[in-house]
Amino acid sequence: MSVRIGTRGSKLALAQTSAVCKMLSARDIDAKQVIITTHGDTKTGVPLHEIGGQGVFVRALDDAILDGTIDCAVHSMKDIPAYRPSGLVTAAVLKRDSVADYLAYQGSLNAVRVIGTSSTRRRAQILRHDPGITIKDLRGNVDTRIRKMATGEFNAIIVAEAGLIRLGIRIHGERLPPEKFVPAPNQGTIAVVSRADPSLMEELSALDHTQTRTDVAVERAVMEQLGGGCYTPLGIYCCAGHLIAEVLSLDGKRTERIETDVQTIEQARKQGKQLHIQARDLIAEAYRKLGIKYEW
Repeated sequence: MSVRIGTRGSKLALAQTSAVCKMLSARDIDAKQVIITTHGDTKTGVPLHEIGGQGVFVRALDDAILDGTIDCAVHSMKDIPAYRPSGLVTAAVLKRDSVADYLAYQGSLNAVRVIGTSSTRRRAQILRHDPGITIKDLRGNVDTRIRKMATGEFNAIIVAEAGLIRLGIRIHGERLPPEKFVPAPNQGTIAVVSRADPSLMEELSALDHTQTRTDVAVERAVMEQLGGGCYTPLGIYCCAGHLIAEVLSLDGKRTERIETDVQTIEQARKQGKQLHIQARDLIAEAYRKLGIKYEW
């Protein structure tokens, strides 16, 4: 069987897709990479919330699957929006890597005063930890972010630790504990999205990791109840049924948080619904300050 796998053209996306291709090759499946350029790749000078949220990295690949240009696509699962087009399925969820954020910095940690990130979640969590930090918008691939830090535009940057590991990058800094700096839902996870073709889905399902799929499904169930995407600072993390979820104000001064064990997706939805009620004012405030219409 031959499979055309779509991917973004960044080093990280290509590394992730290469890993999937190797796994398929080990099962005697011929996998060919097809690079697809997304709107998120061409608009790097503005924050994600101004160009449509994390879904901007996914839409072009979705379209390419649906129009037959490719058979499937490899994604960082945290980039996949809650609501998906008809005809597409998440055929495989790979075993999860590190979920943590990583603070990369130069010199002494005590000297860090300016941190680069475009994530409203990371911004709010850092400000909660230290309100005196200045946060400046920073987008682009991992190499671009590291280069801008090296030129002195920022004292530090925040990236997903899993991305550094997949790229084989070692850089001075420290891992931020996910219990305190709760990651984005599905962070550290690679997913393979395909058209709803039973034979294709069967082949790809061999790559699936059951526990990871269960954990990320819990996170997505909570995310769907909260809404928000990258507009609202929110972190959701489930590990073997233990769920931590929080919504923060944009300035990090206020937080609504739950921490509990869940056994079913329905329980996860109930927890997400309850947190949405608790955090309703924070979510509405974030939308208002970012100039986006909010509907409960």
